Amino acid sequence: RTGMNDIKLALLGSRGAGKSAVLVRFLTRRFIGEYASNANSLYHKRLSIDGRQLNLEVFDPCSQGSGLRCVPEEPVDWADGFVVVYNISDRASFLNAKNLLRQIREARLEPGKGEPEVPVCLLGNKQDLCHVRQVREDEGRLLAQENRCHFREVSAAESHQDISVLFTQLIRQVMEQLKLRADRRRYSGSKSMAKLINNVFGKRRKS
Repeated sequence: RTGMNDIKLALLGSRGAGKSAVLVRFLTRRFIGEYASNANSLYHKRLSIDGRQLNLEVFDPCSQGSGLRCVPEEPVDWADGFVVVYNISDRASFLNAKNLLRQIREARLEPGKGEPEVPVCLLGNKQDLCHVRQVREDEGRLLAQENRCHFREVSAAESHQDISVLFTQLIRQVMEQLKLRADRRRYSGSKSMAKLINNVFGKRRKS
């Protein structure tokens, strides 16, 4: 991996959930309305969190196709963190989000390794459409609890603030995870070094 300051996020959700709108809102503070992106897009942004300069890469895979094919293999292995977006006025997009969370969990739980799970947040978008709501807020919250991830309902159309808070929380969590992993690598590295030295010098003493 590159550096501790490189953060890679993947943004997943079904078509019409507004995930590209959420992302553009976060990156530029502007609202772009609905556009169906038929291509995979990779966005780069330099940002500073808690005084650290970060290089953020966000992968926004195309949300074409229904259901399962929505998670290409790559972002699941590539990303340090995930944002899963559904539309509160569309039940099907919520069920798809549930499905995506399960796939992330299955792909990132390394059996026997006890690796920490990857940070994820669940985003209920289009809160401005709550008069035609099909997914209750507590359903979203419950799903997030079951998957141990952050949760927030937002409106990409109306507010930058909520989206920003959520992304920032997620990025902080990713930074923690990366630090933990680096510490663990350093620790296991120094342990095996000590073992090597012991083996080499220990054998010599015996003879």
